[in-house]
Amino acid sequence: MNFDLRSRAAAEFLGTALLLAAVVGSGIMGERLAGGNVAIALLANTLATGAMLVVLVLTLAPISGAHLNPVVTLAMNVTGELPWREAPAYLAAQITGAFAGVASAHLMFGLPLFFSSTHVRHGWPQLWSEAVATFGLLFVICSCSRFRPAATAYAVGAYITAAYWFTASTSFANPAVTLARAASGTFSGIRPVDAPGFVVAQLAGALAATMFFRWLAPAEISRVE
Repeated sequence: MNFDLRSRAAAEFLGTALLLAAVVGSGIMGERLAGGNVAIALLANTLATGAMLVVLVLTLAPISGAHLNPVVTLAMNVTGELPWREAPAYLAAQITGAFAGVASAHLMFGLPLFFSSTHVRHGWPQLWSEAVATFGLLFVICSCSRFRPAATAYAVGAYITAAYWFTASTSFANPAVTLARAASGTFSGIRPVDAPGFVVAQLAGALAATMFFRWLAPAEISRVE
C-alpha cells in the first residue's frame, strides 16, 4: 500500500514524538527511582529507548519507513530510496515531533513544557562518540533494510541499546533528538551550546556510513545476487 506524503509525515511526527517521550520520560523515571545510582538510571533509560525503537519501527515502517531521524532521511535521499522533494516534509515532521515528545514527557512528570538543559556534553571524545554511534546506526539500517528487512526493527533497537553503553555520549545519533533534548533540563538533556557539535558529528558519521555501504555493497551487485 502506498501512503501519501501527508500520511507519511504524520507517521514520522508521531513516531519521533513517542521516541522522545520514551527517552526523556524514562530518564526522568529512572533518575527518580534510582536513588542516586546513575548506572541504574541509565539502564532504565536504555531499555525503554531500545524497546520503543523496536515497537516504532515495526509499527511505522510500512507507512513512512520509520526514519524517525533526519540523518536516516538524508541517507535515503542520497541512495535514491526517497525523493529529495519529500525530504522537507520528513525533516519538519521529525523535528517538530521530537519537541512535542519532550513536552509530553515533561507534562507527564509535572515539569515545565520546555526548559534548557545544563547537562555538559562537550569535547572531542563526545563528538567522536556521536560520529561512531551514528556511523554504526546508519550502517545497520542500510544493510538490514536491503538484505534482512524483517530484522531491521530488532537490529536498530539492539544497536541503540548497546551504543548507550559503549559510547561516551550515550549515543544520541539523531539530530532531531539532540535538538529536542537541549530543551529538557532532565537526566537525558544536553546543553544547547553543545548540541550543534553533536549534530555536525552525526551528519559526518551518517555520510561516512552511507558512502561506505554504497562502496561495500553496490546496488547493482545486490540485484544480480
